[in-house]
Amino acid sequence: MAGAALAGRAAGATPRAAGPIPDGARVPALVIGSGYGGQVTALRLAQAGVDVQLVEMGMAWDTPGSDGKIFANTTTPDQRSFWLRTRTKQPLSNFLGFPIDKDIPKYTGILDAEEFSGITVYQGRGVGGGSLVNGGMAVTPKRENFGAILPTVSADEMYNTYYPRANAGLGVGLIDPAWFDTAECYQYARVGRKQAQRSGFPYVFVPDVYDWNYMKQEQANTVPRSALAGEILYGNNYGKKSLQKTYLPQIQATGRVTISPLHRVAKVTPASGGGYTVTIEQLNTTGDVSATKVVTAAKVFFAAGSVGTSKLLVKLKATGALPNLNGEVGKNWGDNGNVMVGRANQIWDPTGSLQSSIPCGGIDNWAAGGAFAEVAPLPTGIETWASFYLSITKNPNRAQFSWNPSTQKVDLNWQTAWKQPGIDMAKTIFDKINSKEGTIYRTDLFGIYKIWGDHLTYHPLGGAVLGKATDNYGRLAGYQGLYAIDGSLIPGNTSVNPFVTITALAERNIEKIIATDF
Repeated sequence: MAGAALAGRAAGATPRAAGPIPDGARVPALVIGSGYGGQVTALRLAQAGVDVQLVEMGMAWDTPGSDGKIFANTTTPDQRSFWLRTRTKQPLSNFLGFPIDKDIPKYTGILDAEEFSGITVYQGRGVGGGSLVNGGMAVTPKRENFGAILPTVSADEMYNTYYPRANAGLGVGLIDPAWFDTAECYQYARVGRKQAQRSGFPYVFVPDVYDWNYMKQEQANTVPRSALAGEILYGNNYGKKSLQKTYLPQIQATGRVTISPLHRVAKVTPASGGGYTVTIEQLNTTGDVSATKVVTAAKVFFAAGSVGTSKLLVKLKATGALPNLNGEVGKNWGDNGNVMVGRANQIWDPTGSLQSSIPCGGIDNWAAGGAFAEVAPLPTGIETWASFYLSITKNPNRAQFSWNPSTQKVDLNWQTAWKQPGIDMAKTIFDKINSKEGTIYRTDLFGIYKIWGDHLTYHPLGGAVLGKATDNYGRLAGYQGLYAIDGSLIPGNTSVNPFVTITALAERNIEKIIATDF
């Protein structure tokens, strides 16, 4: 009854107008997190007639700031840029040898640079999750690599049904190659293509969720610029089709989903009368708890992202809230092999002062060398003669989350040295290009005299792996009605940017769950 009443209030409303989940609510389905997995889950449940409460730790990101824009620019970060930090922690910490981070007011901003002992994990915070802050590279893995990504899942069903469904739902498209060949804003990518091909590597165009027609208008200066204004890390104001523009409007149209931003789940435990008692902390914009609510949910879907879901499950198991979760919870976490690097080009290979922040291609040496390198922008607004790359590598190292009773926090045992296999794999591309071009690595982007960006990942994966911590559809072992349905299900690597696979797997799993569990 309460769920139906809440759904009525949500009909046709924006997340803001719907009102947050009330204390004492009883709901048929609670979804934790509003990234790819969470939004797929909420939409399909609602379309099947189930009332859904979608709880999101970050903000709604539907209100412009003092500059008239919702999102801050990458080159001028402000309080909107980072999640509860008093100083920025940018992926590129230095430029021309100088540190570029700066002090900002503490605020529930959009990008979380979550620091563990050996790695910083960048994550999106807000309704839309990682889709708010990524470059939108929407890549379906090569089919021959799929068996290593999700070994218990049928490739036939994924490539025939769920990858196409995900790509359609996400609004994936490919750049016009003829336009690419002349666009000023992709000079950096053409240099990357030329140098890759000169060294014998295939350069491949990569699909993206950016509106490519809008990009052409940006280049022509007929619309407000977004990608061409350097917007990427802290949100994109115009051209990118984040989940805010794809799944979210469909969710709102159902009238069955209530979204509660700035709500963080603290505890899930079995309720005496069935279902689960969920303790939720409402946050203010400085991160303080302004209210605590206790609700009852018949079913709970963990979609807080690989790190968020893993941390929560590990904590709930260790503290006795969900003691029957199995020993696989927290294990098999990986960084998708992420390493970053820059190269200093010859004077005759300028990369352009105007650079689109949206990458559109990459260098594929996966089969031979274990690396796929996206040719990334360095949108500083000046000519740098620099080529910049984010590599995905076949790094075999996996880490584990564990509960630390003394700090009452979850630790991750990743070690920075574990990045070395990924660096070695990336070097199979860039050592060869440097040799061919007579160029060197940049040493001024990640510190002083430091070549490799080996301190971070944008692509956290694993921690509640499919078929190990869960059954083959994400049902958590030990409990009926608890599900993991996000990047935590994927054991550490997707060979490409992961969000299409996360979306497709969620589409597959929720279809089965609706058919059998509701």
